[in-house]
Amino acid sequence: MQDRSRVTAVLGPTNTGKTHYAIERMLAHRTGVIGLPLRLLAREVYDRIVKARGPSVVALVTGEERIVPDRVQYWVATTEAMPEVGADFVAIDEIQLCADPERGHVFTDRLLNMRGLHETLLLGSDTMRPAIAALVPGVQFMRRERFSTLTWAGSKKISRMPPRSAIVCFSVDEVYATAELIRRQKGGCAVVMGALSPRTRNAQVAMYQAGEVDYLVATDAIGMGLNLDIKHVAFSGTEKFDGRRYRPLFPHELGQIAGRAGRHTEPGTFGITGDAGHLEDGLIEAIENHRFQPISRLMWRNGALEFGTVDRLIQSLETSPQSEWLTRGREADDLRALKALAAMPEIRDRMTHPKDVRLLWDVCRIPDFRGISPAEHSTLLARILGFLQEGGVPSDWLAGQIQRIDKVQGDIDTLSKRLAFIRTWTYVAQRSGWVSDESHWRAETRAVEDRLSDALHAALTQRFVDRRTSVLLRRLKQKESLLAEVNDKGEVTVEGEFAGRLEGFRFRADPNATGDEARTLTRAAYEALRPEFHLRADRFYNAPDTELDFTEQGGLMWGSSAVGKLVKGSEALKPGVEPFVDEEAGPEIIEKVRRRLQHFIDRKVATAFEPLNTLKNDETLLGLARGFAFRLVEALGVLPREGVANEVKDLDQDARGLLRKHGVRFGQFTIFQPALLKPAPTRLRLVLWGLDQGMGEFPESPPPGLVTIPNLPDVPKGYYTLSGYHPAGERAIRIDMLERLADMLRTQDSRAGFEATPDMLSITGMTLEQFSGLMQGLGYHAEKGERPKARAEAPAVVEAAPEPADHDRPLTEEESVLVAETRAKWEAEQAARKAEEAAAAAAEAVEAGEVETVEAAAPEVESFYTFTWAPRPRGNRRPERGGERGGERNGERQPQGQGRRSGDAGQRRERDASGEAPQGKPRENRFEGKRRDDNRGERSDRGPKGKPRHDGGKGKPRHEAPKSFEARPPKTEKKIDPDSPFAILASLKNKT
Repeated sequence: MQDRSRVTAVLGPTNTGKTHYAIERMLAHRTGVIGLPLRLLAREVYDRIVKARGPSVVALVTGEERIVPDRVQYWVATTEAMPEVGADFVAIDEIQLCADPERGHVFTDRLLNMRGLHETLLLGSDTMRPAIAALVPGVQFMRRERFSTLTWAGSKKISRMPPRSAIVCFSVDEVYATAELIRRQKGGCAVVMGALSPRTRNAQVAMYQAGEVDYLVATDAIGMGLNLDIKHVAFSGTEKFDGRRYRPLFPHELGQIAGRAGRHTEPGTFGITGDAGHLEDGLIEAIENHRFQPISRLMWRNGALEFGTVDRLIQSLETSPQSEWLTRGREADDLRALKALAAMPEIRDRMTHPKDVRLLWDVCRIPDFRGISPAEHSTLLARILGFLQEGGVPSDWLAGQIQRIDKVQGDIDTLSKRLAFIRTWTYVAQRSGWVSDESHWRAETRAVEDRLSDALHAALTQRFVDRRTSVLLRRLKQKESLLAEVNDKGEVTVEGEFAGRLEGFRFRADPNATGDEARTLTRAAYEALRPEFHLRADRFYNAPDTELDFTEQGGLMWGSSAVGKLVKGSEALKPGVEPFVDEEAGPEIIEKVRRRLQHFIDRKVATAFEPLNTLKNDETLLGLARGFAFRLVEALGVLPREGVANEVKDLDQDARGLLRKHGVRFGQFTIFQPALLKPAPTRLRLVLWGLDQGMGEFPESPPPGLVTIPNLPDVPKGYYTLSGYHPAGERAIRIDMLERLADMLRTQDSRAGFEATPDMLSITGMTLEQFSGLMQGLGYHAEKGERPKARAEAPAVVEAAPEPADHDRPLTEEESVLVAETRAKWEAEQAARKAEEAAAAAAEAVEAGEVETVEAAAPEVESFYTFTWAPRPRGNRRPERGGERGGERNGERQPQGQGRRSGDAGQRRERDASGEAPQGKPRENRFEGKRRDDNRGERSDRGPKGKPRHDGGKGKPRHEAPKSFEARPPKTEKKIDPDSPFAILASLKNKT
């Protein structure tokens, strides 16, 4: 088992979070055991793991407490009570206690023998490095540095002690005297001692942490793993009684205690007060830098005990170690008790079997909690041994012992003694087989201990907190304690009075409370909110994404509560988050909320911009295509074409094909991915754009479903583009609808003029007047005219315009152009037929005598608009090479059908070079019809747009038999790729 385990020694100064690291590592395994130096610390760690995993899988084993569920996975124990179970993980905290004269042999035994199946952690001071390296083969060392600085502050009187200070004393009498002095000069303090029960200790610490008192008087028990909000540690002495004699504190002991100053990254200070002697400069420097003499000897006691006889047991306990790193410690209390009992003839005579010797040893290991005298303790142990040899401790006798202790009246000393006495019976009740009804007596002793602990806390508070000057008593009518509650609406009440409201993870105090009353209510409220913060953080972390949302101003909501906001990240598509959590909730809660918010927004961006992320991560895109993809990603999926006209021209057909596979559409006005124009991506895109631009206020997205929205002059054009709209005149039209309109406009003769078709008005949702304004905004000239209004006719069956054969298949850009051309031709023919029929009907009316003239028979007058392309003035500037082409004017693309002939030639050159006609027009087959005469700028049998003339070519060509010349050798005709969109285009043209 030891060979397979990885042993790591995590060493360093105090305040490095070593215990927290051990808890995280243990929870990463299926099973684990952690040994801690104090019962108080074991209870604290147990509570933390229960919050993370639940009480059904966590066990707590100490000398006085045993909680072992049926499906236990994680064991939390004092080092002496660590169970010998096969666990994947084992951790031993404060391993430097191997050098402790009294308890060191227990820690040394765990150091040498306790191993996890997969991982073992040894936590403690860096002074243990040489000893661990010599005694543990294959160990790995990890050093954790202190999070904050520790600085010497010199000597201070109690009256000048700064707030949030801890005064360390080394006897109970000194603790009480110092606490009384602080009560008189500072108003009150909390008291923490190792002899206190966990319940009393926690109540005192809670009073200090909540700010009800600003001072803490404690013994050196605070030096072992108790994380408190202490800014300054003052030593009232530098000597202690270790059970045998008074001795100076070792440098590493002073460093261990002083290291409690400072919290996480906040700096701390240490000094002396009272009659404490001044510390030497070398010692001060060692404490500040945590550099102490390495420990060279570890206390050791033989663990391989022999239970044949009492003498052999004592002899095995006194065996000397064989390593130079190990030494026998002083005689422990259990060995001293064993010798005392063995000296009693009545006890020795009953030790006739090894199991009797083993039972004797178990009884001798009962700690002397009472501390009256060794003789008193030996007498009690002898009586308990007699009961056990007769079958167990009698219930009536045990009930009488507990009944005498179960009294909550008395002063601090009396209550402290009763607590020490009940701890003895709590220990006895925890031993398997010692009492008849174990669960009953465990619960009974625990209840008595809780009542005595509460009474002791009340007595300590009453004695060492001056309630006449305390805010707690002055503002809340001298209440003995504060009862704070949080209801399901987040309302916080203190003693039934409304104190504020918990909104998300922030407490809002009652605005009607002022001054000291407000501060008192807030402190009490935060005391009640500590468990609520953890419960709410767990619910929030496990809440589905459907319960979370973001606002258009970058706020992050959980239901109706604001829990954070978005902040600028490394990229536009990678925003960060800032949680809204009160500092009193603790860094653990803050980090948990931040992680959940980051997960939410990351998934939101990944879902909304999935096509864009796929395009970004496509490794098949190379060269210009990859560069253009990055331009589109930077623009969040919507890119105005006028800004990248040259880049678009440089893309060959293969590059465009690769981009089209990702849904990229090369429109006349915009290059975009249609999937990103939906309301959800648009709403998120505007927020991300606002963050990336550092705006104080983000623009809101337009209501979904609108084809056009007002074009306001004070709104930047970039907002309309990212909203999915293109400004044109007084309105801005949706990008996808604009491209559909552009497809229709390509089929019109913009130089000769054309009228708006019903389809144009239908897709824009505009009246004719509004449509004229839109067209002018797009660069067209609108000329208004009037004409007779056609009469309404009876319904007739007319020939429908050709539709694509497959209605379920979406049209490509090339197909949509052909469909629009065919439909426009059909509509023109229908309009001409209706005009002829109207003229014939008017003539018939004159002949029949219904009207006198044809004008009288004419229908009502209607308005119409004729649209022609009106390019922007170019001035006298001549275009430079590689700049303005026939298909562009001043950075804006011209619709098909206008421009000079030289521009037409430029279009053909662009078509020959790129393989695609300008403005999205399908490439014409080079081998159909006659080639254009580049020298003349005309076609002999084609119209201005390269279409066959309606007069069959009876125009006025300059030459009867035009010829075409080519400066380069003719290209070999290649077989058309059936997967190419131009194959579909050619087939559709042949059908027409």
